[in-house]
Amino acid sequence: METQEIQMKYPSGFELAVHMTKKELEYHIRLMAALKMFELGKVSSGKAAELAGMTRVDFLETCGRYNVSVFNYPPDEIEQELKKDIEALRKASN
Repeated sequence: METQEIQMKYPSGFELAVHMTKKELEYHIRLMAALKMFELGKVSSGKAAELAGMTRVDFLETCGRYNVSVFNYPPDEIEQELKKDIEALRKASN
């Protein structure tokens, strides 16, 4: 997967104010961005999971912890996503 980088400025000591290390803060910013973009329907759960640096299954479980509905697909994408999930289950059970 090819990646891009975004630089972001934040106040000095912000990571201390939120009781995180710099690495933890970076992770949470990516996670929060992924959750919000998914919640708003801007990206799929797969793309959001990529941004958050986790598997799709882990991302969907994380949505539950942050009260983000996993059922915000546009109607035309629901069938496509269900087909992918069914195929993945078939492969896993073989």
